[in-house]
Amino acid sequence: MPFGQVVVGPPGSGKSTYCYGMHQFLSAIGRQCIIVNLDPANDFMRYPCTIDIRKVIDIETIQNTYDLGPNGALIFAMETIEYHVDWLCEELESHKDAYVILDCPGQVELFTDHDSLQKIISTLSKRIDFRPVVVQLVDSFCCVDPAAYISALLVCLKGMLQLDLPHINVLSKADLLSTYGTLPMSLDFYSNVQDLSYLTPLLDRDPRLLRYSELNKTMCELIEEFGLVSFEVLAVENKASMLHLLQKIDQAGGYAFGSTEIGGDIIWANAVRQGGDPLQDVSPQERWIDRKEEYDRYEREMEEKYMSENKKGEAEEEEEELM
Repeated sequence: MPFGQVVVGPPGSGKSTYCYGMHQFLSAIGRQCIIVNLDPANDFMRYPCTIDIRKVIDIETIQNTYDLGPNGALIFAMETIEYHVDWLCEELESHKDAYVILDCPGQVELFTDHDSLQKIISTLSKRIDFRPVVVQLVDSFCCVDPAAYISALLVCLKGMLQLDLPHINVLSKADLLSTYGTLPMSLDFYSNVQDLSYLTPLLDRDPRLLRYSELNKTMCELIEEFGLVSFEVLAVENKASMLHLLQKIDQAGGYAFGSTEIGGDIIWANAVRQGGDPLQDVSPQERWIDRKEEYDRYEREMEEKYMSENKKGEAEEEEEELM
């Protein structure tokens, strides 16, 4: 029963960095995982890739053969993967016990309008019982610009409706928020997607958007009527942040409710018992803006303490074995 994640998001949202960070984190907690690259235009992979679509699809050949631009070639490539999905099923069946991370192309249309990606995932679900959670990344920089934030909300909403799977939206690069300047509203406002009418005056201040005042208001009302979009806040290099997000993903996809304790990960089970979710009762505004340095220092101290206790325990075990 292969659980996993389908990682989507616009270019620059941090998908490849996230996949690499999640792979490292899962490996550290004892969960066997693989990364599948579904982006034939991904030429700068930092992570260890187990299944690479570039082995069977060459984006440059598609462009030259069919006289297509980058976007058209990616759509053609995804339709080709859909048509030859048997190959992908066979590759994944050889790793049936692994947790799967699918790194998808960054072209927004592929997960908001075009249906090839949705059909590929649907086929995998039927043939190999693939049970993914969609993780949709958005650069937290969008919170600085109300118009960019509304655009991000619309993209997330459309992606949720299009893919029709358990879905978690993520504001990535939270550790950089303090460098982006002062947010117009609290970070909690953006993560919870609260009353969007508060953004209307901010949008109207932009002379470029003034003529679209009614349209902006209507879009805000549309997003609120659906009531589907909210965000988790993530810093990939922060272990507590990754722990918090992974617990949300495991709950959304059912991995946390498997037949074995916490899905069978021994280290993961111990971590949950000992510390649970360190960010469960901490607001994003407090963690990443108001008291960021304080929390950073506290987490470093706790990690050093944990490492020290582990080394002490290992030394005691070695002494007992020698005796």
